[in-house]
Amino acid sequence: LGILSTGYGLGFATMGTVFPGIVDLFSWRHAWFFLGTLALLMAIVNGLFLRNDPASAGWQPWGQKEEPQGDVSTNAKPGQREVSLPALLKDSRFWLIGLSYFAIAYSLYSITTFMVDYAKYQLALPLEQASFLATIHGIGQIVGVLTVLPLSDYLGRKKTIIISNSMITAALAGILIAGDSWIMLCVFIGCLAIFYGATFPIYGACAGDYFPREIMATVIGAWTPFYGAGAILTHWITGILRDKTGIYNQSFLICVIMAGLAALLIIRLKKAES
Repeated sequence: LGILSTGYGLGFATMGTVFPGIVDLFSWRHAWFFLGTLALLMAIVNGLFLRNDPASAGWQPWGQKEEPQGDVSTNAKPGQREVSLPALLKDSRFWLIGLSYFAIAYSLYSITTFMVDYAKYQLALPLEQASFLATIHGIGQIVGVLTVLPLSDYLGRKKTIIISNSMITAALAGILIAGDSWIMLCVFIGCLAIFYGATFPIYGACAGDYFPREIMATVIGAWTPFYGAGAILTHWITGILRDKTGIYNQSFLICVIMAGLAALLIIRLKKAES
């Protein structure tokens, strides 16, 4: 997951460098045309080359030794039990992780979406300089997915998420405290991005650590509304507060609180059953 997630950060970093030039030469609408064209090309490439299973292309998963041919269902471990969705919803761990996922998504998406506008209009920085924050953010994500995610394999998901959410809380608070200091703003955005890139894969990995692997997809799917609600709500609330007050301070303070809450919820998480 860490290696694959570098593509997201690389795209983010490229966007912060390329888009100001597109806006200067054409308009902001052309920047969206550029994104839409790339998304369409990506869909075509995925359709041509992606496979549901390596075996369908005559390959095996990387690092896996050849196994005897046969029905995969016959390799199921004895004693495995099915878990129904109602039983899953009664598990307190599901709700603790889901609510933490909601809170951290809320806190991360607000600053990520509005940081360029914050730098340009509230701090009165040039567009090229404000957009450079996206490049810093993307580079930080690459660093994070290559370090934080492998670290979680040794420390465990719970400890890593607690550390990550705590660092995100500190970075968000630092952005507020930094004021109009460009250097400190870059430092805190970079620190935030390191843990931003690793956050969503780590939460997804919790599905396999705290629940039977046979229902990993169900658990991740059931957590998605928490993530989506946080991402939607933060844009709505941040936009309203920005329009009413003219600044982002109140909105970013809410993000600090939400990130801290995300860490506290994971602290309450009980150890996974063997």
